[in-house]
Amino acid sequence: MIGLWALAFVTLLAVIFTVSTLWTQSRGAPWAPTSFGEVHDMLTMAEAGPDDLVYDLGCGDGRVLVAAAKSFGSQAVGIEIDPLRYLWCRALITALGLRGRVKIVYGDFFTQDLSAADVVTCYLLQSTNEKLQEKLTQELQPTARVVSNEFTFPGLRPLRQDDEAKIYLYHPVPMKESRSTSTRLTEQGSD
Repeated sequence: MIGLWALAFVTLLAVIFTVSTLWTQSRGAPWAPTSFGEVHDMLTMAEAGPDDLVYDLGCGDGRVLVAAAKSFGSQAVGIEIDPLRYLWCRALITALGLRGRVKIVYGDFFTQDLSAADVVTCYLLQSTNEKLQEKLTQELQPTARVVSNEFTFPGLRPLRQDDEAKIYLYHPVPMKESRSTSTRLTEQGSD
């Protein structure tokens, strides 16, 4: 009898995990955790600090949020659409005593207001980044930093990149706008 209950429990967990993974993949990216070293490298490249509000889009298990708060002294906001990972993050943040520094939002980052962010971190898919870049240019301040693991934002102005680690840093300024601005400055300087 106990064997049947254990099998039923394991089967239920497998179904929940599969549905959860498929749901998040259809909404932005499947959950694939960023290594702790890459988290540190991303936040370092973005120069996250105590005066920054770091947003993690698709915060998964909360590791970027914890590192931002504990190692970099930043305030942090995680947005997660997977209810299981959302609950996990809330429990983790509470257990670590970080509720005063970290907020977890249940929802779709495409529908959330990102305008308060100084730093945005993401480990999504290339197609998701391409859809997201217009939202970033419309909502973020030009001085905000966007750091992406693995995938690029081809329409944003690049600041730095680590090709070996595949970590890319951007300002949320469209490539065309940054070129036209520098052209106007050059033209004005030649008067």
